[in-house]
Amino acid sequence: MNAFRFGVQSFSAETPKQWRDRAREAEALGYSALHLADHYIGPGPALSATNHPVQGLAAVPAMAVAAEATSTLRIGSRVFCIDYRPLAVLAKEAATLDFFSEGRLELGLGAGWLQGEYEAIGLEMDPAPQRVARLAESVAAIKALFAGGEVNIAGEHVSLHGFSQVPATVQSPHPPIMIGGGSKRVLSLAATQANIVSLNFNNASGKIGPAGVNSGTAAGTAAKVAWVRDAAEAVGRTALDYEIEIGAYFTFVTPAARQTAEGFGKLFGLDADQMLQHPHSLFGTTDEIVEELHRRREQYGISYITINDTVMQAFAPVVERLAGT
Repeated sequence: MNAFRFGVQSFSAETPKQWRDRAREAEALGYSALHLADHYIGPGPALSATNHPVQGLAAVPAMAVAAEATSTLRIGSRVFCIDYRPLAVLAKEAATLDFFSEGRLELGLGAGWLQGEYEAIGLEMDPAPQRVARLAESVAAIKALFAGGEVNIAGEHVSLHGFSQVPATVQSPHPPIMIGGGSKRVLSLAATQANIVSLNFNNASGKIGPAGVNSGTAAGTAAKVAWVRDAAEAVGRTALDYEIEIGAYFTFVTPAARQTAEGFGKLFGLDADQMLQHPHSLFGTTDEIVEELHRRREQYGISYITINDTVMQAFAPVVERLAGT
């Protein structure tokens, strides 16, 4: 059974000092990693249509600044969209982040999902099967690039020829790879290729909404974990060969757990019990949340939990109790 780890996800900062202070605070409170998402469009009708929060900071430079401000905190993106930059560019940026952080990068990769963003920045969004196939080829190619030596890859989606990747990554054979998503295809790929399997909503709708949230219920998460376990077992991997991570997007440290869950659940057509058991939610006192996380690790194998920075301080007693156990 994997030990508990905790991450913080953040989207923006009002000043450079605030960003550095947030990274240092996360480190001091015992969080394992600071993550960003990988989004680019700002306020406006394109973003409003997706229901996605504004991300004020680009992931790569913000990760570099966070790494420079800390000494043990891992840095990552949940997750880099493989369509947003050429693969060789992403690999070089990732290796450089690992170099400057002295081996603290977690490399999150995903197939892309935010349809409005693709449209707003002028990228064609291929159907899901093509995007997942491109993700699979990209993961294999990144591993080849980080292995050293000249690459010559002529795949359906990835073409790299006649060069070697520099700098070498500090972590060997490569930084931990996180693959995130909510579909069977993506999670089966993660089960066979990733160090960290990130469970997310099924965002086939291309935007945030009730359909995605309802795909992450207790029953939905149990199905996803079954896909992961079956795919891993098929290639001889065990639960100790990968961590299962999840974003606890709806986290409230409160003595009024049921009341809060009931009110929040109405937004998605879920009752209080469904929200209390929703693996992307945490409601309760520190003791109640600690007990629930133990139960979820036993049931689903989830040991790596990422919360939003808005609850970083309130959630810190949970981190103190569980991190590393």
